Amino acid sequence: MENSNKRYWKGIEELTNEPSFVKNIHNEFGNMPSENDAKGEALVDGSGTHRRDFLKMLGFGVAAVSLAACEAPVKNTIPYLNKPEDVEPTIANWYASTYTDGGDYASILVKTREGRPIKIEGNTLSSVSKGALSGRAHASVLSLYDNEKLKGPQIGGKASDWKQLDAEFTAKLAAVAAKGGQIRIVSNTILSPTTKKVIADFAAKYPTTQHISYDANPAYGLSAAHGGIIPSIDFSKAKTIVSVGADFLGTWIAPSEFSSQWAVTRRVSSEKGGKKDMSRHYQFETIMSTTGANADYRATYKPSQEGLVAVALYNAVAKLTGAAGIAGAAVKVDHLDKAAKDLVASKGASIIVAGSNDPEVQKIVAATNALVGAYGSTLNTAIPLNYRQGNDMAMANFIKEAGAGKIGAVIFYNANPVYNHPMGAALATALPKVELSLATNERADETASLCQFIAPDSHFLESWNDAEPKAGFYSLTQPTISTIFKTRQAQASFLTWAGLSGDFAAYLESNWENNILKGGKVAWNNALHNGVFEPNTGSVSASSPSVDVNAAASAIAKAYSASSTGLEISVYEKVGLGTGSQANNPWLQEFPEPVSKACWDNYAAISQPTATELKLKQGDLVKVSAKGYEVTLPILVQPGQAQGTIAIAIGYGRTKAGKSADGVGVNAYPFISEINGACVGTCTQGVSVTATGETKDIAQTQTHQTVMARQAVVQETVLAEFAKNPLAGSYKPRVKTSEGEKDATDLSLWNGHEYNNHAWGMVIDLNTCTGCSACVISCNAENNVPVVGRQEVINRREMHWMRIDRYYSSDAEVEDLQGLEIASDNPEVVFQPMLCQHCNNAPCETVCPVLATTHSTEGLNQMTYNRCIGTRYCANNCPYKVRRFNWFRYFQTDDFDFHFNNDLGRMVINPDVTVRSRGVMEKCSMCVQRIQEGKLTAKKESRRPVDGEIQVACAQSCPTNAITFGDMNDPKSAISQLLLVEQEGRAYHVIEEINVKPNISYLKKVRNKDAKKA
Repeated sequence: MENSNKRYWKGIEELTNEPSFVKNIHNEFGNMPSENDAKGEALVDGSGTHRRDFLKMLGFGVAAVSLAACEAPVKNTIPYLNKPEDVEPTIANWYASTYTDGGDYASILVKTREGRPIKIEGNTLSSVSKGALSGRAHASVLSLYDNEKLKGPQIGGKASDWKQLDAEFTAKLAAVAAKGGQIRIVSNTILSPTTKKVIADFAAKYPTTQHISYDANPAYGLSAAHGGIIPSIDFSKAKTIVSVGADFLGTWIAPSEFSSQWAVTRRVSSEKGGKKDMSRHYQFETIMSTTGANADYRATYKPSQEGLVAVALYNAVAKLTGAAGIAGAAVKVDHLDKAAKDLVASKGASIIVAGSNDPEVQKIVAATNALVGAYGSTLNTAIPLNYRQGNDMAMANFIKEAGAGKIGAVIFYNANPVYNHPMGAALATALPKVELSLATNERADETASLCQFIAPDSHFLESWNDAEPKAGFYSLTQPTISTIFKTRQAQASFLTWAGLSGDFAAYLESNWENNILKGGKVAWNNALHNGVFEPNTGSVSASSPSVDVNAAASAIAKAYSASSTGLEISVYEKVGLGTGSQANNPWLQEFPEPVSKACWDNYAAISQPTATELKLKQGDLVKVSAKGYEVTLPILVQPGQAQGTIAIAIGYGRTKAGKSADGVGVNAYPFISEINGACVGTCTQGVSVTATGETKDIAQTQTHQTVMARQAVVQETVLAEFAKNPLAGSYKPRVKTSEGEKDATDLSLWNGHEYNNHAWGMVIDLNTCTGCSACVISCNAENNVPVVGRQEVINRREMHWMRIDRYYSSDAEVEDLQGLEIASDNPEVVFQPMLCQHCNNAPCETVCPVLATTHSTEGLNQMTYNRCIGTRYCANNCPYKVRRFNWFRYFQTDDFDFHFNNDLGRMVINPDVTVRSRGVMEKCSMCVQRIQEGKLTAKKESRRPVDGEIQVACAQSCPTNAITFGDMNDPKSAISQLLLVEQEGRAYHVIEEINVKPNISYLKKVRNKDAKKA
């Protein structure tokens, strides 16, 4: 008798092979293969992706991560028949841990649900990161579920097991050591003191071992200028900040930490009787960086002039302080003398930072800092920074030795120099000459794939570790899930190969108890609970490095030129994708760069005058050649860039990273040149640009430039005017009526809403929003916002609930509407976070035919997804254009090779938030799930929520605390106090004249500039 029971699919992979599924799938996705497609193997946009491979593309299912999630983040497997004590269904667990990626660092809290890490937030107990978190740190939780990572060890490119790898590798390593062969361990900066101890134990076993450290975006020049250390930097103590090419708010050394410091002196209050003051920030640079976009005064120079700019600034300061000048060719840079005067005027509260990796340039900058009294105040050599410890000269020497056949064995510890080092091609050629090679990299990337052995390291969320970002400031990393694949911590591998116990967790605890905490189990448990241990908090030193400024100036005169006329390349790091270590992370690929608003590619950025001179326009494909290397890129016209320069971002051009990264953009690392022994991100000789006659669209989430003189959108003024009148720069719309002229906000057809309990709202300070966009990725992670892909971004279908609008100033006068959309050659910039404004007179609510969008009793504009039928009337009626229509099932279709369309990637989904299907409108919900959780917690404890305990994702993630969220019905809340102070000064609503009464207020932009002359 035939079985009549209902049949259930064993798994999604079985479903995709069913004939009926293949036959009917084109009805769901119009461009999917139909039953007439042979074998259902049509390609996706010519990319080579077979449609029937969707959900198989990463080759792994939910089973492994489910088993890993069922295991508590310790060492023993616990079957779910016996529920782990620390796992409660629907209740989140939090673990203090540490995010490190090369020299990037943050003390973090990891949120897990049913054993799955789903969200990362900052740990406010850390006095280093202070709860600040970059977009890359937020996105790293998605990298945990990347199926492109190796599932286990490999030997000769074939899968193996740990027992065989250990036996074969140690035998060959011993043979190399026995004949005195040189052994090298190559890594990026290691912040972990315990890992360094492990490497020392390994070197004790194999005495010819040397550890070589390098950084993809190095700070070797700064370290060399200070005798091998990088001093602590504190922008919060500075009244005058001068940056020469250092993007310290974006990518330079520790941008999250620096951003929170910088913001302290950028807040200005309009409170009666309060001091209206703020720091003044000068930026001299080649490209329009995130930091330059936030400066008060900004000027540009060509890369070949950078050293001369540092010399000119030194001479200007020396002249004012009575110090002797140094020789240097004259270079004309706007605002340089003004910056020198302000530095001297605020002596003891001044700082100069430089992004150059040239040690000679950094020596001149150090000498200038000494003249203005920075050491002991804004700079502190007593507490060195450990973020960038790479030695460019040592790395270059290693590659040369490998090419000469002088290296017997090399271990690449999570480093990929074949891709991210300027001499990567030379290293690739040299590796076959090395007798023994191994990589601990998590995937068979550009370097690991050339090695004989791969011993894949575990993701940091699966690992034990520690970090010392500053001398005397420690933090711990603990596993939040057991290893998903058959990987092993690299530290355990080193211990095993050294003949020691491979139990790194016990090794770490022992090292902390005996050498760091110098206490017992209680001290260890406290440190593990808090995530941080900071015994060194008060050391200060005013000592500055001894610098021969004349010798440095002489070296600069040989390397730099004030009269370069040819094209020059500036290689830089993007805020989102960084150096490319997480290039296969789709959240980062779709991250809009703060200034260009471009994603899913790098490009050749040039200024408008240079584009006109070269007869190029945006989107033109060009070939850029230098140093015998050539790439093809589209042109992006970038306001604010130095003329005669081409800017290209690193981090792209991966070939063996994964499906989301491979073939995206081009590799710019080979363009990096060497000056005075260090890798500098420039190429000033022999640069040529040739048009191909073809074009390529650039995926940008914003294509308009200015606000077109609309004061209702961005309000701004200068400090000199604001100090006299807090209403300077404010715009209060007035309308004429039959009863005379009235405020536009006094007129309404609405009866209004009464909020008897809570009234949730938000204040965004345009003075401290740097545009870093960490909030965008934090929102993605919290609210299950899908990735749509390059073409859909070009189609204007990005799904980000929060966008950061970037506006340039125009050369045109306000009265002249001609050309206002064209930005100035060196524009001022305003970043404005834009999300659903949760209007009290919401235009969207009145037009929805099915009441899918409604108003809550607490001031929130709500979306009921299962009621929405996709008419999009609400989007039509929204004046802020913050509603997103889900055109496709982005979380299911293989048109987009991303996170939600495979079983493993879905493990990152927040179960408290609905995953929206196709055909519905979605937008910012003000993290209503967090609000409800906070209210329920307070209710169970018979109290009202305490101000600050409920935080939306964007506010929680902001490094500068530019976003304040809270209950406006609570007069003691931070938001109520802020609005009370600012309502007659800086607070305003965007497009206030339409009187939709948003629950989000903005504080107008105030620049510390001199008042404009009449």
